[in-house]
Amino acid sequence: MARASKQAYAWKFKSRFRRNAFGWRGSRLAIERINEALAEINAVARTDRILAAEGAVALIERMSPALEQIDSSSGAIGTAVSGAIRDLVTIIAGARADRRTRAKWLEKLWVAHEADAMPYIETLADYWGDLCASKEVASEWADQLVGMTRMALSPDPKMRGHFHGTSACLSALFRAERYAEIIDILKTEKFWHYTQWAVKAHAARGEKAEAIKYAESLRGPWTPDGSVDRVCEEILLSSGFADEAYERYGRSANRRGTYLATFRAVAKKYPHKQPSEILADLAADTPGEEGKWFAAAKEARLYDLALDLARRSPCDPRTLVRSARDFAARQPAFAMEAGLLALHWIVEGRGYEITGRDILDAFSHTMRAAEANGASEETRERIGQLVAHDAPDGIVRRILATRHGQGS
Repeated sequence: MARASKQAYAWKFKSRFRRNAFGWRGSRLAIERINEALAEINAVARTDRILAAEGAVALIERMSPALEQIDSSSGAIGTAVSGAIRDLVTIIAGARADRRTRAKWLEKLWVAHEADAMPYIETLADYWGDLCASKEVASEWADQLVGMTRMALSPDPKMRGHFHGTSACLSALFRAERYAEIIDILKTEKFWHYTQWAVKAHAARGEKAEAIKYAESLRGPWTPDGSVDRVCEEILLSSGFADEAYERYGRSANRRGTYLATFRAVAKKYPHKQPSEILADLAADTPGEEGKWFAAAKEARLYDLALDLARRSPCDPRTLVRSARDFAARQPAFAMEAGLLALHWIVEGRGYEITGRDILDAFSHTMRAAEANGASEETRERIGQLVAHDAPDGIVRRILATRHGQGS
């Protein structure tokens, strides 16, 4: 294994991550700087993994002091830091450093984590076993931390308290394969952030049915269902039970920030499932929100299903208008129906701050698709019927009556 790189390297990010470098409104700039720093470290990692790991440690050391003045109420900076920590851990854990070098890195990271007042880098502890990179190093760290961790998690309220190294200890114990100790330490604990390690310990010992049963027993108002679902899904997938994993946890475990991102995550994890089946199940899981899966169905080229979903419940008119525009030439029948649905939902009062421009775009793209589909007259009549259902002073009636002679 290599020692730390002797190459002199002037990290550009260091000057940008001074203490209090970002003010109260500095969230956006800080996220840009984090991404720049990650790009710099990843570029170095292509040729020198040890040096890249040194940079990753240096960035983590500087991150919390630099960010502590930022208004973090939106959650954007916290999300960015968590993602950065995950990427930096991968670089540090994967570097083939000798024990002396890794010990130095771990000490620096421990000091940074201990001083993390806000906190920003608290998730670092969850990866401590990975950062140790070997069972032996992980076991040494576990020996240092286990006494305080037992006290912090004691059922005796006089002894129990916060210890910033609790997650690090559990992670190190797991990497060291000391599963029985994890289960014993957590036998009276209920806080999911810690008890998930006992679930994983049972699974690692081959007690997978017991692990899932235990995880399910921990559900409650203070336990994130999505996190429980992800752990249970992972256990079933690792056992080769993909169908059971999909049916019990597959959709709920892969919720993302958008409906399209959720579909992509589920489809990627379960490639043996037909996209149409996945979409049907996702729509069934969200009754009354079927229209929000329109974009996912469109991406999967399930055009008929996409239109069916958009008819069953409200769909964003602008999303439909864009589809009418983008598919007018290559899928004119689909584009025409998407445009008509856009007008339908606008008449129904759906859509955020709909303007006359939106209505004109819907009309023009729909008619262009109808012409390509050989259905101009029929489509114009259908638009007239939609306009007729609009309120007498409705925006669709006013715009199209004035510009296109629809629904006077």
